[in-house]
Amino acid sequence: MLFNTYVFIFAFWPVTVAVYFLLNRFRFTLAAKCSLTLSSLFFYSWWNALYLPLILGSIAFNYTFGRLIQARSGTKRGKPLLIAGIGGNLLLLGYYKYADFFLGSLSDLTGHAFPVLHLILPLGISFFTFTQIAYLVDAYRGKASEYNLVSYMLFVTFYPHLIAGPILHHSEMMPQFDRLRNKVWQWGNASRGVYIFCIGLYKKVVIADTFAEAANDGFASATHFFATWTASLSYTFQLYFDFSGYTDMAIGAALLFNIKLPQNFNSPYKATSIQDFWRRWHMTLSRFLRDYIYIPLGGNRRGEAVMLRNLVITFLLGGLWHGAGWTFIFWGLLHGVGQVVHRFWGKLGRPLPVWLAWFVTFMFINVTWVFFRADSWGQALRILKGMAGLQGISLVDLKTLAPTLLLLALFLPIVLAFNNSSQLNDAFRPTWRTAAAIAMLFVFSLLYFNRISEFLYFNF
Repeated sequence: MLFNTYVFIFAFWPVTVAVYFLLNRFRFTLAAKCSLTLSSLFFYSWWNALYLPLILGSIAFNYTFGRLIQARSGTKRGKPLLIAGIGGNLLLLGYYKYADFFLGSLSDLTGHAFPVLHLILPLGISFFTFTQIAYLVDAYRGKASEYNLVSYMLFVTFYPHLIAGPILHHSEMMPQFDRLRNKVWQWGNASRGVYIFCIGLYKKVVIADTFAEAANDGFASATHFFATWTASLSYTFQLYFDFSGYTDMAIGAALLFNIKLPQNFNSPYKATSIQDFWRRWHMTLSRFLRDYIYIPLGGNRRGEAVMLRNLVITFLLGGLWHGAGWTFIFWGLLHGVGQVVHRFWGKLGRPLPVWLAWFVTFMFINVTWVFFRADSWGQALRILKGMAGLQGISLVDLKTLAPTLLLLALFLPIVLAFNNSSQLNDAFRPTWRTAAAIAMLFVFSLLYFNRISEFLYFNF
């Protein structure tokens, strides 16, 4: 089920909220928690009920291993269980997400045609798998308390975050589901939730989907200078407004249940270095990569050379997590190398002017997004050659591209100068003026529902 649909906004979301608080009102707290868990499973299976056993099996596997590991935390007997648990999760993720990729790569490498499996990637598998891997690691470290099965299921399946994150820690979610004051309807959280949800909805269906048309057309056929730059910049803004829009909607939907999801974006296109960018973009993924890959590899504890190696490995794996393709891996490699270059430049003690540091960072991000978006190496190289002016400059393109170029010129200063959604949410005050403005955004967004589209990170 998509957030940007009539059935979610006018039926599923309000009904699940009403049932949850009605059951809590009569002190049926376990029933309320079960209702929200079952609603989340229904939300997931709306896409394809055949994958419901998959997520249930994953939950049962990780809950069992988590309890076994907790009973042996701090001892040598827990480590084999942790390795087995992580291995099981990676096998599941690897089979559905990477089997066809590796079979295709093996065919290209050997010349023998290995039959691919044509697997459909289950929605949210990357997110709920990483969430549960973090739980197992924390259980081994003695940081995870014991929870009953219903609480654990709700933690994993809670529908506002289930499909595309944020990637959650049990320690920031489990207590919220059990906090007594969270079981009572709160108008403040409800109004704030609707407010941030409508902002996210507008970002997705009005802004992101508008840029998507220009990005899709450009990546499909653009060759000349202006057309390829328009395509790449359109995708840069599409991806930002699409994913940050989803996160806003997830945060807003959760707030109606008095649950606060972690911030996932902090104006990433304002970054003045690649390190700064990753502190602002997809912040919960950056946290996961740091805590469960970079630090276990040794972090910066074993000298400069090992630290730089760990950075590159972490971003390579981050690229692979995003998608089963060599372009994704190369995108991760570029960001890993970018981190290394940033470290070396910092040692020179010659900081760039802020405006130039921002420009270099933004251009690097924009260029690397080309590999993230491209369907093939050929498509990525065609776009990059056009951006470099190697395929000619057509002034005729300017007339066709004028509306998109105006939108880019409009939204770049908005992204750079205006408060982001988190800042707007923190400063939110429920006034009639705010209500009127957000109602206009909502109604305007509904006008775009004739072209319902999935969120980009559904594919990751």
